[in-house]
Amino acid sequence: MTTIDEFLAANLDHYIAELSELCAQKSISARNEGTAECAELVGRLLARHGLSVERFETPGNPVLVGRASGKSARRLLCYNHYDVQPAEPLELWTTPPFEPTVRDGALYARGAQDDKGEFVARLAALDAVRAAHGGELPCHLLFVVEGEEEIGSPTMTQFVLDHREVLACDGSIWEGGGIGPDGAAELVLGARGILVVELSVQTMTRDAHSGGGHQFPSAAWRLVRVLSSLKDENERIRIQGFYDHALPPSALDLALLDTLPDTEAMMREVYGVKQFVLGRTGAALERAVFEPTCNIQGITTGYQGAGDKTIVPAQASAKLDFRLVPGMEPDDILAKLRAHLDAAGFEDVDIHTFGGGMMPFKSSPDSPLVKLTIETGREVYGKPGVIAPMSGGSTPIYAFSGPLGGIPVVTAGVAYWDNRIHAPNEHVRLADFLNGARHVARIMDGFGTL
Repeated sequence: MTTIDEFLAANLDHYIAELSELCAQKSISARNEGTAECAELVGRLLARHGLSVERFETPGNPVLVGRASGKSARRLLCYNHYDVQPAEPLELWTTPPFEPTVRDGALYARGAQDDKGEFVARLAALDAVRAAHGGELPCHLLFVVEGEEEIGSPTMTQFVLDHREVLACDGSIWEGGGIGPDGAAELVLGARGILVVELSVQTMTRDAHSGGGHQFPSAAWRLVRVLSSLKDENERIRIQGFYDHALPPSALDLALLDTLPDTEAMMREVYGVKQFVLGRTGAALERAVFEPTCNIQGITTGYQGAGDKTIVPAQASAKLDFRLVPGMEPDDILAKLRAHLDAAGFEDVDIHTFGGGMMPFKSSPDSPLVKLTIETGREVYGKPGVIAPMSGGSTPIYAFSGPLGGIPVVTAGVAYWDNRIHAPNEHVRLADFLNGARHVARIMDGFGTL
Protein backbone atom coordinates (compact mmCIF):
# COMPACT_ATOMS: atom_id res chain seq x y z
CA MET A 1 0.00 0.00 0.00
CA THR A 2 2.91 2.34 0.66
CA THR A 3 4.21 1.79 -2.86
CA ILE A 4 0.75 2.41 -4.30
CA ASP A 5 0.32 5.66 -2.38
CA GLU A 6 3.80 6.93 -3.18
CA PHE A 7 3.35 6.15 -6.87
CA LEU A 8 0.03 8.01 -7.08
CA ALA A 9 1.30 11.04 -5.17
CA ALA A 10 4.41 11.28 -7.34
CA ASN A 11 2.41 11.07 -10.58
CA LEU A 12 -0.64 13.14 -9.65
CA ASP A 13 0.24 15.99 -12.02
CA HIS A 14 0.52 13.52 -14.90
CA TYR A 15 -2.95 12.12 -14.29
CA ILE A 16 -4.51 15.56 -13.90
CA ALA A 17 -2.96 16.45 -17.26
CA GLU A 18 -4.56 13.33 -18.78
CA LEU A 19 -7.89 14.25 -17.23
CA SER A 20 -7.57 17.77 -18.66
CA GLU A 21 -6.91 16.30 -22.10
CA LEU A 22 -10.06 14.19 -21.83
CA CYS A 23 -12.24 17.01 -20.46
CA ALA A 24 -11.13 19.35 -23.23
CA GLN A 25 -12.78 16.99 -25.72
CA LYS A 26 -16.47 17.87 -25.85
CA SER A 27 -18.70 14.77 -25.68
CA ILE A 28 -22.34 15.81 -25.24
CA SER A 29 -24.45 12.77 -26.05
CA ALA A 30 -27.75 14.70 -25.86
CA ARG A 31 -26.65 16.59 -28.99
CA ASN A 32 -24.09 14.08 -30.31
CA GLU A 33 -21.38 16.72 -30.11
CA GLY A 34 -17.84 15.37 -30.05
CA THR A 35 -18.78 11.87 -28.92
CA ALA A 36 -17.08 10.13 -31.86
CA GLU A 37 -13.85 12.03 -31.23
CA CYS A 38 -14.04 11.31 -27.52
CA ALA A 39 -14.49 7.60 -28.14
CA GLU A 40 -11.25 7.65 -30.16
CA LEU A 41 -9.47 9.45 -27.31
CA VAL A 42 -10.74 6.96 -24.72
CA GLY A 43 -9.40 4.10 -26.83
CA ARG A 44 -5.99 5.77 -26.98
CA LEU A 45 -6.00 6.33 -23.21
CA LEU A 46 -6.81 2.69 -22.49
CA ALA A 47 -4.01 1.57 -24.79
CA ARG A 48 -1.64 4.12 -23.26
CA HIS A 49 -2.15 2.39 -19.90
CA GLY A 50 -1.33 -1.04 -21.24
CA LEU A 51 -4.80 -2.44 -21.86
CA SER A 52 -5.74 -4.32 -25.01
CA VAL A 53 -8.58 -2.35 -26.55
CA GLU A 54 -11.61 -3.44 -28.53
CA ARG A 55 -14.14 -1.02 -29.96
CA PHE A 56 -17.76 -2.14 -30.31
CA GLU A 57 -20.13 -0.26 -32.57
CA THR A 58 -23.72 0.14 -31.37
CA PRO A 59 -26.80 1.83 -32.84
CA GLY A 60 -25.63 4.83 -30.80
CA ASN A 61 -22.14 5.73 -29.62
CA PRO A 62 -19.28 3.19 -29.52
CA VAL A 63 -18.43 1.15 -26.43
CA LEU A 64 -14.72 0.76 -25.60
CA VAL A 65 -13.56 -2.37 -23.76
CA GLY A 66 -10.06 -2.59 -22.32
CA ARG A 67 -8.54 -5.77 -20.88
CA ALA A 68 -5.53 -6.42 -18.65
CA SER A 69 -4.49 -9.86 -17.40
CA GLY A 70 -3.66 -10.70 -13.79
CA LYS A 71 -2.40 -13.55 -11.62
CA SER A 72 -5.79 -14.58 -10.24
CA ALA A 73 -8.54 -16.03 -12.40
CA ARG A 74 -10.92 -13.48 -10.89
CA ARG A 75 -12.11 -10.63 -13.12
CA LEU A 76 -13.05 -7.16 -11.90
CA LEU A 77 -15.07 -4.91 -14.22
CA CYS A 78 -14.78 -1.10 -14.06
CA TYR A 79 -17.74 0.70 -15.64
CA ASN A 80 -17.46 4.32 -16.78
CA HIS A 81 -18.88 6.60 -19.45
CA TYR A 82 -17.24 9.24 -21.63
CA ASP A 83 -20.31 11.32 -22.47
CA VAL A 84 -21.24 14.41 -20.45
CA GLN A 85 -24.25 16.62 -19.84
CA PRO A 86 -24.74 19.87 -21.80
CA ALA A 87 -22.84 22.73 -20.17
CA GLU A 88 -25.55 25.39 -20.32
CA PRO A 89 -26.05 27.97 -18.89
CA LEU A 90 -22.59 28.90 -20.14
CA GLU A 91 -22.64 32.36 -18.58
CA LEU A 92 -22.59 30.84 -15.09
CA TRP A 93 -19.22 29.16 -15.61
CA THR A 94 -16.25 31.01 -14.14
CA THR A 95 -14.03 29.52 -16.86
CA PRO A 96 -15.23 27.83 -20.09
CA PRO A 97 -16.53 24.29 -19.48
CA PHE A 98 -14.30 22.66 -22.10
CA GLU A 99 -11.16 24.58 -21.20
CA PRO A 100 -10.04 22.66 -18.07
CA THR A 101 -8.63 24.97 -15.41
CA VAL A 102 -6.94 24.17 -12.10
CA ARG A 103 -7.64 26.68 -9.35
CA ASP A 104 -8.05 26.55 -5.59
CA GLY A 105 -6.98 22.92 -5.47
CA ALA A 106 -9.52 21.63 -8.00
CA LEU A 107 -9.86 20.98 -11.74
CA TYR A 108 -12.87 22.76 -13.25
CA ALA A 109 -14.44 21.40 -16.44
CA ARG A 110 -17.55 19.62 -17.65
CA GLY A 111 -16.96 15.95 -16.87
CA ALA A 112 -14.18 16.63 -14.35
CA GLN A 113 -16.01 14.38 -11.90
CA ASP A 114 -18.93 12.86 -13.86
CA ASP A 115 -17.47 10.72 -15.24
CA LYS A 116 -14.11 11.46 -16.81
CA GLY A 117 -12.47 12.09 -13.44
CA GLU A 118 -13.63 8.69 -12.22
CA PHE A 119 -12.30 7.00 -15.36
CA VAL A 120 -8.82 8.55 -15.25
CA ALA A 121 -8.51 7.88 -11.50
CA ARG A 122 -9.11 4.19 -12.21
CA LEU A 123 -6.42 4.18 -14.89
CA ALA A 124 -4.12 5.75 -12.31
CA ALA A 125 -5.07 3.03 -9.80
CA LEU A 126 -4.27 0.35 -12.36
CA ASP A 127 -0.80 1.84 -12.94
CA ALA A 128 -0.15 2.07 -9.20
CA VAL A 129 -1.14 -1.56 -8.54
CA ARG A 130 1.10 -2.70 -11.39
CA ALA A 131 3.99 -0.70 -9.94
CA ALA A 132 3.45 -2.30 -6.54
CA HIS A 133 3.49 -5.82 -8.02
CA GLY A 134 6.49 -5.58 -10.31
CA GLY A 135 4.45 -4.94 -13.43
CA GLU A 136 1.78 -7.59 -12.79
CA LEU A 137 -1.82 -7.32 -11.61
CA PRO A 138 -3.40 -9.41 -8.81
CA CYS A 139 -6.54 -10.02 -10.91
CA HIS A 140 -7.87 -9.56 -14.42
CA LEU A 141 -9.25 -6.09 -15.07
CA LEU A 142 -11.93 -5.18 -17.56
CA PHE A 143 -12.74 -1.56 -18.40
CA VAL A 144 -16.09 -0.84 -20.08
CA VAL A 145 -16.55 2.77 -21.19
CA GLU A 146 -19.75 3.78 -22.97
CA GLY A 147 -20.93 7.06 -24.51
CA GLU A 148 -24.65 7.28 -23.79
CA GLU A 149 -25.10 7.13 -20.02
CA GLU A 150 -26.28 10.73 -19.84
CA ILE A 151 -29.16 9.95 -22.21
CA GLY A 152 -30.25 6.77 -20.46
CA SER A 153 -27.86 4.17 -21.95
CA PRO A 154 -30.46 3.11 -24.55
CA THR A 155 -28.21 0.50 -26.21
CA MET A 156 -26.41 -0.86 -23.15
CA THR A 157 -28.86 -3.60 -22.16
CA GLN A 158 -28.68 -5.22 -25.60
CA PHE A 159 -24.91 -4.69 -25.73
CA VAL A 160 -24.42 -6.68 -22.53
CA LEU A 161 -26.81 -9.44 -23.67
CA ASP A 162 -24.90 -9.74 -26.95
CA HIS A 163 -21.46 -9.81 -25.29
CA ARG A 164 -21.91 -11.74 -22.06
CA GLU A 165 -18.82 -13.88 -22.68
CA VAL A 166 -16.66 -10.81 -23.29
CA LEU A 167 -17.97 -9.09 -20.15
CA ALA A 168 -18.02 -12.13 -17.80
CA CYS A 169 -16.67 -11.07 -14.41
CA ASP A 170 -16.88 -11.69 -10.67
CA GLY A 171 -17.70 -8.16 -9.55
CA SER A 172 -17.78 -4.53 -10.63
CA ILE A 173 -16.71 -1.09 -9.50
CA TRP A 174 -19.41 1.18 -10.87
CA GLU A 175 -19.18 4.84 -11.76
CA GLY A 176 -19.45 7.28 -8.87
CA GLY A 177 -18.45 6.93 -5.27
CA GLY A 178 -16.41 9.12 -2.99
CA ILE A 179 -16.95 10.84 0.32
CA GLY A 180 -19.81 12.52 2.13
CA PRO A 181 -19.80 15.83 4.02
CA ASP A 182 -18.11 14.19 7.01
CA GLY A 183 -15.19 12.92 4.91
CA ALA A 184 -16.11 9.22 5.20
CA ALA A 185 -16.36 6.94 2.18
CA GLU A 186 -19.90 6.44 0.91
CA LEU A 187 -20.78 3.16 -0.78
CA VAL A 188 -23.99 3.18 -2.85
CA LEU A 189 -25.51 -0.24 -3.58
CA GLY A 190 -28.14 0.70 -6.14
CA ALA A 191 -29.91 3.33 -8.18
CA ARG A 192 -33.43 4.30 -9.11
CA GLY A 193 -34.64 3.71 -12.64
CA ILE A 194 -35.71 6.48 -14.97
CA LEU A 195 -38.12 7.25 -17.80
CA VAL A 196 -37.68 10.57 -19.64
CA VAL A 197 -40.44 11.90 -21.89
CA GLU A 198 -41.44 15.05 -23.69
CA LEU A 199 -45.13 15.93 -23.80
CA SER A 200 -46.16 18.21 -26.64
CA VAL A 201 -49.44 19.73 -27.72
CA GLN A 202 -50.47 21.85 -30.71
CA THR A 203 -53.78 23.68 -30.73
CA MET A 204 -53.38 25.76 -33.91
CA THR A 205 -51.13 25.92 -36.96
CA ARG A 206 -49.71 29.29 -35.83
CA ASP A 207 -49.72 31.71 -32.90
CA ALA A 208 -52.65 34.11 -32.70
CA HIS A 209 -53.08 37.66 -31.40
CA SER A 210 -53.99 37.53 -27.72
CA GLY A 211 -56.82 39.93 -28.42
CA GLY A 212 -58.51 36.80 -29.64
CA GLY A 213 -57.81 34.93 -26.44
CA HIS A 214 -61.54 34.45 -26.02
CA GLN A 215 -61.61 32.60 -29.35
CA PHE A 216 -58.28 30.84 -29.89
CA PRO A 217 -57.27 27.75 -27.87
CA SER A 218 -54.01 28.23 -25.99
CA ALA A 219 -51.50 25.39 -26.14
CA ALA A 220 -49.86 26.81 -23.02
CA TRP A 221 -53.01 26.51 -20.94
CA ARG A 222 -53.71 23.04 -22.31
CA LEU A 223 -50.22 21.90 -21.32
CA VAL A 224 -50.65 23.37 -17.83
CA ARG A 225 -53.82 21.32 -17.42
CA VAL A 226 -52.03 18.21 -18.66
CA LEU A 227 -49.21 18.67 -16.15
CA SER A 228 -51.55 19.40 -13.26
CA SER A 229 -53.34 16.11 -13.95
CA LEU A 230 -50.16 14.12 -13.25
CA LYS A 231 -49.55 14.91 -9.58
CA ASP A 232 -51.60 16.22 -6.66
CA GLU A 233 -50.64 18.77 -4.02
CA ASN A 234 -49.39 15.97 -1.74
CA GLU A 235 -46.88 14.75 -4.36
CA ARG A 236 -49.01 11.69 -5.07
CA ILE A 237 -48.75 10.75 -8.76
CA ARG A 238 -52.24 10.41 -10.24
CA ILE A 239 -51.45 8.01 -13.07
CA GLN A 240 -53.66 4.94 -12.64
CA GLY A 241 -51.59 1.97 -11.44
CA PHE A 242 -48.40 4.00 -11.10
CA TYR A 243 -47.51 2.52 -7.69
CA ASP A 244 -48.77 -1.02 -8.34
CA HIS A 245 -45.32 -2.65 -8.58
CA ALA A 246 -43.25 -0.26 -6.43
CA LEU A 247 -41.49 -2.24 -3.71
CA PRO A 248 -41.14 -0.68 -0.25
CA PRO A 249 -37.72 -0.52 1.44
CA SER A 250 -36.73 -3.48 3.58
CA ALA A 251 -35.96 -3.18 7.27
CA LEU A 252 -32.25 -3.37 6.41
CA ASP A 253 -32.66 -0.61 3.80
CA LEU A 254 -34.21 1.65 6.42
CA ALA A 255 -31.53 0.80 8.96
CA LEU A 256 -28.78 1.66 6.47
CA LEU A 257 -30.50 4.92 5.52
CA ASP A 258 -30.76 5.90 9.17
CA THR A 259 -26.97 5.55 9.58
CA LEU A 260 -26.23 8.09 6.82
CA PRO A 261 -24.86 11.49 7.91
CA ASP A 262 -27.42 14.24 8.45
CA THR A 263 -27.08 16.59 5.47
CA GLU A 264 -30.21 18.65 6.00
CA ALA A 265 -28.48 21.82 7.21
CA MET A 266 -25.92 21.62 4.43
CA MET A 267 -28.60 21.23 1.73
CA ARG A 268 -30.56 24.15 3.13
CA GLU A 269 -27.47 26.34 2.91
CA VAL A 270 -26.22 25.18 -0.50
CA TYR A 271 -29.59 25.21 -2.28
CA GLY A 272 -31.33 27.92 -0.29
CA VAL A 273 -34.19 25.56 0.56
CA LYS A 274 -36.72 26.96 3.00
CA GLN A 275 -38.87 23.83 3.10
CA PHE A 276 -38.26 20.40 1.58
CA VAL A 277 -40.94 18.43 -0.25
CA LEU A 278 -43.88 17.64 2.06
CA GLY A 279 -42.02 19.36 4.89
CA ARG A 280 -39.67 16.39 5.30
CA THR A 281 -36.80 16.72 7.73
CA GLY A 282 -34.16 14.47 9.28
CA ALA A 283 -34.26 10.76 8.42
CA ALA A 284 -37.40 11.24 6.31
CA LEU A 285 -35.29 13.07 3.72
CA GLU A 286 -33.09 10.02 3.14
CA ARG A 287 -35.95 7.51 3.33
CA ALA A 288 -37.78 9.36 0.53
CA VAL A 289 -35.30 7.87 -1.98
CA PHE A 290 -37.69 4.90 -2.06
CA GLU A 291 -40.50 7.15 -3.33
CA PRO A 292 -40.91 7.29 -7.14
CA THR A 293 -41.11 10.80 -8.60
CA CYS A 294 -42.51 12.82 -11.49
CA ASN A 295 -40.27 15.82 -12.19
CA ILE A 296 -40.73 18.63 -14.72
CA GLN A 297 -37.32 19.36 -16.27
CA GLY A 298 -38.48 22.30 -18.34
CA ILE A 299 -41.41 23.90 -20.16
CA THR A 300 -41.31 25.56 -23.59
CA THR A 301 -44.15 27.64 -24.99
CA GLY A 302 -45.01 31.09 -26.28
CA TYR A 303 -42.78 34.14 -26.13
CA GLN A 304 -39.95 34.26 -23.59
CA GLY A 305 -37.80 37.10 -24.85
CA ALA A 306 -37.39 40.63 -23.48
CA GLY A 307 -40.53 42.72 -23.11
CA ASP A 308 -43.87 41.23 -24.04
CA LYS A 309 -45.46 39.76 -27.11
CA THR A 310 -49.23 39.49 -26.98
CA ILE A 311 -49.89 36.08 -28.48
CA VAL A 312 -51.90 32.96 -27.84
CA PRO A 313 -49.29 30.16 -28.20
CA ALA A 314 -50.06 27.48 -30.76
CA GLN A 315 -47.52 24.98 -29.39
CA ALA A 316 -46.30 23.92 -25.98
CA SER A 317 -44.07 21.15 -24.66
CA ALA A 318 -42.59 19.94 -21.39
CA LYS A 319 -39.81 17.49 -20.59
CA LEU A 320 -40.37 15.23 -17.59
CA ASP A 321 -38.48 12.46 -15.84
CA PHE A 322 -39.95 9.72 -13.69
CA ARG A 323 -37.54 8.19 -11.15
CA LEU A 324 -38.52 4.61 -10.49
CA VAL A 325 -37.92 2.40 -7.45
CA PRO A 326 -37.33 -1.39 -7.44
CA GLY A 327 -40.23 -3.31 -8.94
CA MET A 328 -41.11 -0.60 -11.48
CA GLU A 329 -40.32 -0.74 -15.20
CA PRO A 330 -40.03 2.19 -17.66
CA ASP A 331 -42.14 0.52 -20.38
CA ASP A 332 -44.95 -0.14 -17.92
CA ILE A 333 -44.97 3.46 -16.72
CA LEU A 334 -44.92 4.77 -20.30
CA ALA A 335 -47.98 2.68 -21.18
CA LYS A 336 -49.78 3.89 -18.05
CA LEU A 337 -48.91 7.51 -18.84
CA ARG A 338 -50.46 7.15 -22.30
CA ALA A 339 -53.57 5.55 -20.81
CA HIS A 340 -53.84 8.33 -18.23
CA LEU A 341 -53.70 11.07 -20.84
CA ASP A 342 -56.26 9.36 -23.05
CA ALA A 343 -58.65 8.78 -20.15
CA ALA A 344 -58.35 12.42 -19.08
CA GLY A 345 -59.27 13.71 -22.55
CA PHE A 346 -55.74 14.54 -23.66
CA GLU A 347 -55.59 12.19 -26.65
CA ASP A 348 -54.03 15.01 -28.68
CA VAL A 349 -50.93 15.17 -26.46
CA ASP A 350 -47.93 13.51 -28.08
CA ILE A 351 -45.36 11.58 -26.03
CA HIS A 352 -41.75 11.44 -27.19
CA THR A 353 -39.32 9.23 -25.29
CA PHE A 354 -35.57 9.63 -24.91
CA GLY A 355 -34.10 6.14 -25.11
CA GLY A 356 -35.73 3.19 -23.42
CA GLY A 357 -35.23 4.37 -19.86
CA MET A 358 -33.32 2.59 -17.11
CA MET A 359 -34.46 -0.10 -14.72
CA PRO A 360 -33.92 0.34 -10.97
CA PHE A 361 -31.38 -1.88 -9.24
CA LYS A 362 -30.35 -2.71 -5.69
CA SER A 363 -27.39 -4.92 -4.71
CA SER A 364 -26.91 -6.95 -1.52
CA PRO A 365 -24.87 -5.41 1.32
CA ASP A 366 -23.60 -8.89 2.32
CA SER A 367 -21.14 -9.35 -0.55
CA PRO A 368 -17.42 -9.81 0.27
CA LEU A 369 -16.74 -7.09 -2.33
CA VAL A 370 -18.88 -4.69 -0.32
CA LYS A 371 -16.92 -5.55 2.82
CA LEU A 372 -13.59 -5.09 0.98
CA THR A 373 -14.73 -1.68 -0.28
CA ILE A 374 -15.76 -0.57 3.20
CA GLU A 375 -12.53 -1.80 4.82
CA THR A 376 -10.24 -0.21 2.24
CA GLY A 377 -12.26 3.00 2.36
CA ARG A 378 -11.66 3.23 6.09
CA GLU A 379 -7.93 2.74 5.49
CA VAL A 380 -7.82 5.58 2.95
CA TYR A 381 -10.08 8.09 4.69
CA GLY A 382 -9.47 7.21 8.32
CA LYS A 383 -13.17 6.90 9.11
CA PRO A 384 -15.74 4.10 9.00
CA GLY A 385 -17.57 4.14 5.68
CA VAL A 386 -21.32 4.30 5.28
CA ILE A 387 -23.60 2.28 3.01
CA ALA A 388 -26.51 3.82 1.11
CA PRO A 389 -28.88 1.13 -0.23
CA MET A 390 -29.90 3.27 -3.20
CA SER A 391 -29.17 6.63 -4.80
CA GLY A 392 -31.72 9.06 -6.17
CA GLY A 393 -30.04 9.08 -9.58
CA SER A 394 -30.06 6.47 -12.32
CA THR A 395 -27.39 4.39 -14.04
CA PRO A 396 -27.49 1.10 -16.00
CA ILE A 397 -26.26 -1.24 -13.22
CA TYR A 398 -29.22 -3.57 -13.90
CA ALA A 399 -28.04 -4.05 -17.51
CA PHE A 400 -24.81 -5.64 -16.26
CA SER A 401 -25.61 -7.34 -12.98
CA GLY A 402 -28.56 -9.40 -14.18
CA PRO A 403 -27.17 -10.76 -17.47
CA LEU A 404 -23.76 -11.34 -15.85
CA GLY A 405 -25.16 -13.62 -13.15
CA GLY A 406 -26.02 -11.19 -10.38
CA ILE A 407 -22.47 -9.92 -9.85
CA PRO A 408 -21.87 -7.68 -6.79
CA VAL A 409 -21.51 -4.00 -7.63
CA VAL A 410 -19.82 -1.30 -5.52
CA THR A 411 -18.90 2.37 -5.88
CA ALA A 412 -15.57 3.99 -5.04
CA GLY A 413 -14.40 7.22 -6.57
CA VAL A 414 -13.43 10.86 -6.58
CA ALA A 415 -16.72 12.56 -5.64
CA TYR A 416 -17.73 14.73 -2.73
CA TRP A 417 -21.08 16.31 -1.97
CA ASP A 418 -20.62 19.53 -3.98
CA ASN A 419 -18.84 18.64 -7.24
CA ARG A 420 -21.62 20.52 -9.06
CA ILE A 421 -22.14 17.71 -11.54
CA HIS A 422 -24.70 18.52 -14.26
CA ALA A 423 -24.32 22.20 -13.25
CA PRO A 424 -22.00 25.12 -14.02
CA ASN A 425 -18.53 24.97 -12.46
CA GLU A 426 -18.36 21.19 -12.21
CA HIS A 427 -15.04 20.23 -10.66
CA VAL A 428 -13.00 17.55 -8.94
CA ARG A 429 -10.78 18.37 -6.00
CA LEU A 430 -7.23 17.14 -6.53
CA ALA A 431 -7.09 15.60 -3.05
CA ASP A 432 -10.30 13.68 -3.77
CA PHE A 433 -8.90 12.48 -7.10
CA LEU A 434 -5.82 11.18 -5.32
CA ASN A 435 -7.77 9.47 -2.54
CA GLY A 436 -10.28 8.00 -4.98
CA ALA A 437 -7.42 6.43 -6.94
CA ARG A 438 -5.89 5.12 -3.68
CA HIS A 439 -9.22 3.53 -2.73
CA VAL A 440 -9.81 1.90 -6.12
CA ALA A 441 -6.20 0.62 -6.18
CA ARG A 442 -6.75 -1.13 -2.85
CA ILE A 443 -9.90 -2.81 -4.17
CA MET A 444 -8.02 -3.95 -7.28
CA ASP A 445 -5.17 -5.18 -5.10
CA GLY A 446 -7.42 -7.22 -2.79
CA PHE A 447 -9.92 -8.56 -5.32
CA GLY A 448 -7.68 -11.36 -6.60
CA THR A 449 -7.76 -13.19 -3.29
CA LEU A 450 -11.24 -12.13 -2.16
